[in-house]
Amino acid sequence: QVQLVESGGGLVQAGDSLRLSCAASGRTFGSYAMGWFRQAPGKEREFVAAISWSGTSTTYADSVKGRFTISRGSAKNTMYLQMNSMKPEDTAVYYCAAVASVSLVTTDEYTYWGQGTQVTVSA
Repeated sequence: QVQLVESGGGLVQAGDSLRLSCAASGRTFGSYAMGWFRQAPGKEREFVAAISWSGTSTTYADSVKGRFTISRGSAKNTMYLQMNSMKPEDTAVYYCAAVASVSLVTTDEYTYWGQGTQVTVSA
């Protein structure tokens, strides 16, 4: 079993930056691809960004491309989402996810999910 815990959410103003973290733990955390998703009130959960197990491959939703950066720590069990030039439409609960795969995964077919962290961007 893998546990994922997000942190770093909060209230910011439009144009500000925020960095989310996701810490993974469990009996074994081997070759897992990871990703970030978000869900705004009244909307379906949507893909934000994904990263391969090695960290060498990344991909982003068009809505965040050029503003958000996904990365992994050297120990591979920590993932980050650096969010710059934030907009009110970035307001959502952000979830980190993990799946046993060396390649990045952009669909929501992840095995493990965190509890989410609230991000609110005021205009």
